[in-house]
Amino acid sequence: MTDARLRHGRASLALSFFVQGVTFALLVTRIPAIQDRYGISDGLLPAFLAAVPILAGVGSVATEKVVVRVRPGSVLRWAQPVVLLTLLAVGAGSELWQAAVALGVFGLAVGALDASMNMMGVSLQRAYGRSIMLGFHAAYSLGGIAGASMAWAGAHWDMTLLVSYLPAVVLLLPAALVGSRWYAEGRAEEDGQRKEPQGTSVSFRLLMPLCLVMSFAYIGDSTVSNWSAKYLQDVLGSSEQLATVPYNVYMVTTLLGRAVGDFGVRRFGAVAVVRFGSVLAAAGFGVVAVASGAWIGMLGFTMLGLGLCVIVPQTFAAAGRMFPGASDTAVARLNVFNYVGFLVGSPLVGALGDAWSYRGAMLVPMVLVLATLVYAKSFGAEPARYGGGHERPRTVDVG
Repeated sequence: MTDARLRHGRASLALSFFVQGVTFALLVTRIPAIQDRYGISDGLLPAFLAAVPILAGVGSVATEKVVVRVRPGSVLRWAQPVVLLTLLAVGAGSELWQAAVALGVFGLAVGALDASMNMMGVSLQRAYGRSIMLGFHAAYSLGGIAGASMAWAGAHWDMTLLVSYLPAVVLLLPAALVGSRWYAEGRAEEDGQRKEPQGTSVSFRLLMPLCLVMSFAYIGDSTVSNWSAKYLQDVLGSSEQLATVPYNVYMVTTLLGRAVGDFGVRRFGAVAVVRFGSVLAAAGFGVVAVASGAWIGMLGFTMLGLGLCVIVPQTFAAAGRMFPGASDTAVARLNVFNYVGFLVGSPLVGALGDAWSYRGAMLVPMVLVLATLVYAKSFGAEPARYGGGHERPRTVDVG
């Protein structure tokens, strides 16, 4: 594969991560408006919210089977337009069954999209011979910030969901379709890696430590997403306006951490970066739990963003290193635990907060994130740099 094709493939995949960040943020930040539009009761809303990650898990598992015959780039090429169109359908409908169908298709397509994007990211990192995975997830974070800003503008000017979503879809759908022309993968066959079909050589026992780390990271992430505003306002006594700031700060620090994270992996190795991120994130939860005021709490959420942001991309990369001949299968199975963490995290913190205290509840994700240290060796120090067992020698540096 030529250097130019690798660079184009890297840029087009980064665009897909960005588009997905925008799309997902537009959906989750307008949940109250979706609830109002369709008349979804407070009792029924959790079922709708849980259905999306559950179906996404189904989509991820299905993608594992599909990529045995079809390349991940082909899956991503159709999944991303479907996700964008179902977002538009959510904004255009008026009946409850229409919302259920649109969100169901959205969940299935998101699972396929997440799995195929990360499969391609792992494959391209192998071809590059150095860490680039964090850069893709930085593009996702940037898209999330852009999408949240667009959602804020839609809510601020009291736009309907359809009017709010339409400009994003009109702009991003053609961009994603055009960008998909340059998808590229660092095929394992070129390096003699894939000696057996995908899906036949992934040991779940070996993959389990990474699955746990993925779940722990998303429990921490969903805690910030769902409870940071309530925590600042109800526990730390901030104003309603100030309570909206922590998540934005978290997203910005996530972007910054991922933008520089690949350099850290190349310099210090994946194990050191993951250990540092785990300790920093756990310390962030600790600061949030003992904070005496809103500004101290925001310091904790800042630390959380910088710490958690490196863990998920490196977990996908580690799965690719662990199973170089079946990385697509490993990534698809690992991706399911993204949704497991998302499903567990928010209800867990909410239940503990109601039964005990929200300060105490913050200690649970702190302990879980800190448990990542136990599994840090699974990330493999040397293969994260040049010259690892599955990577090419450092003969060229593309982009």
